[in-house]
Amino acid sequence: MSIEQAYNFKVIDLKTTSSGVISAEQLQQLSNLNYQWVINLLPSDSEYATADEQQLVEDQKIAYRHIPVDFAKPTGTDYEKFSLAMQQAGGKKTHIHCAANYRASAFFAIYAYQNLNWTTAQAKEHIESLWQPADYPNWLALLKEMIDGYQ
Repeated sequence: MSIEQAYNFKVIDLKTTSSGVISAEQLQQLSNLNYQWVINLLPSDSEYATADEQQLVEDQKIAYRHIPVDFAKPTGTDYEKFSLAMQQAGGKKTHIHCAANYRASAFFAIYAYQNLNWTTAQAKEHIESLWQPADYPNWLALLKEMIDGYQ
């Protein structure tokens, strides 16, 4: 099974992809696809977490950042850690994931709005192509705080 078959897999641009749950088998294929970074936003105690993910990734000489984000309580601090990881990735081929690509899509949209000149409409479209933050008040509040005009 390839990474493209991961739950809610999305190609963002030539160097960035995101998804929900990713299996050990999919993780082990990342170096063959020239990935250089993995950012995992899923808490380790999640039922969807892959055991030994960091080791599987780092064994392929791929940089790994784990930023566990509580889906019920996302914070600006969580996002700041994500933003730093994206800056450290420096445009290298990166895969961002969580359980359903909700955390990943929201954080990437904020990052793109703040750093890549995305408009509010582009950020909103990116997120809402996968899920509806309006159904999750804590996420909607964070998005409104971080993206001017987000409704």
